Amino acid sequence: MNTELLEALNILEKEKGISKDTLMDAIENSLLNACKNHFGKAENVKVVMDRETCDYRLFAEKTVVEDVEDSLEQISLEDAHEIDGSYGMGDIVQIPIESKSFGRIATQNAKNLILQKIREEERQVVYNQYFEKEKDIVTGIVQRYVGKNVSINLGKADAMLTENEQVKGEVFQPTERVKLYVVEVKNTPKGPKILVSRTHRELVKRLFESEVTEVKDGIVEVKSISREAGSRTKIAVWSNDPDVDPVGACVGMNGARVNAIVNELRGEKIDIINWSDNPAILVENALSPAKVISVMADPDEKEASVIVPDGQLSLAIGKEGQNARLAAKLTGYKIDIKSETQAIESGELPENYMELGEGVFEEEMYDEESYEDGAEGFEEGYEEDCGAEYDAGYGDEEIEFHEMSEE
Repeated sequence: MNTELLEALNILEKEKGISKDTLMDAIENSLLNACKNHFGKAENVKVVMDRETCDYRLFAEKTVVEDVEDSLEQISLEDAHEIDGSYGMGDIVQIPIESKSFGRIATQNAKNLILQKIREEERQVVYNQYFEKEKDIVTGIVQRYVGKNVSINLGKADAMLTENEQVKGEVFQPTERVKLYVVEVKNTPKGPKILVSRTHRELVKRLFESEVTEVKDGIVEVKSISREAGSRTKIAVWSNDPDVDPVGACVGMNGARVNAIVNELRGEKIDIINWSDNPAILVENALSPAKVISVMADPDEKEASVIVPDGQLSLAIGKEGQNARLAAKLTGYKIDIKSETQAIESGELPENYMELGEGVFEEEMYDEESYEDGAEGFEEGYEEDCGAEYDAGYGDEEIEFHEMSEE
């Protein structure tokens, strides 16, 4: 038994995660390569290695001939009889080769071949490890700034947090621990290249999965996310169990769960709303915290007309249009927001609406027939002239509203 070799292979397997079989294959190839360097060719050289004991035999297969023309591949009948008298013309004789007889250069080449294989396998093991974490979150330790990029150690590999994937205003300190979303893992000759992000909306989803047991178990489902990294995120959730409140589960006792996520995102505001298959209700929820008088949604055109109280217009649109913009991305609907005064002037609300009272209109708002009639009668086109507040940072030229994509 080759005890030293076996022990060395066991250590490499444990520390590097490289299987012994792979290492033994590398040793066999290195021996064949050494033979080629020593003899000039190695087509007839064979290596037999015991996988249990690591004992190996190296021999050349030579054909018995009458006149030897190539001593590397042929042997005379006389020489063959010295090994075994039963050999005849045309038989194959296995001639042992002593690896100790190899020259220094051949031995060095064999060593380099083994080391190269170990490095390749080590890189492959690291790649496989992080490839499994693609589209998931990892915790890394900040090392240093490289220009405007940040080098982060993930354990067995380093990742580069590029400027485009950083949240504006975030500053990292060396040795600081930070959670990142693994966008992509590429296998390169220099090792795995790991692209991570702090701005990806899926980072928020993975953080909820890690903090909220119901989300991890699939009881509460995250239906949609819209995010402006570093500022605000809206997330729509749905419960598959009628006894579980999806918003309450995500918020946690005294807000403990959502606060943990907010702290990880360094103060980014998070709005958690209930998902609904009714687009009108979904749009109303998405515009939270603003109150809504009515919503008429057209599922075919993916457009929604929303009327809010006069005092809620600014809140519904949000600072620089952020609330309406996030609501549109969350629902996939193009949202037209008007105040009740504007709605009365345009004829969308009756002139005596104020006298009838909001309650009468709200009771009819989600009636099935009213909803269908409203969707069918929705006017085509998009009214852009909605007042100065509406146009500020929230126009068709800046935002393209469309159905949620996988990006």
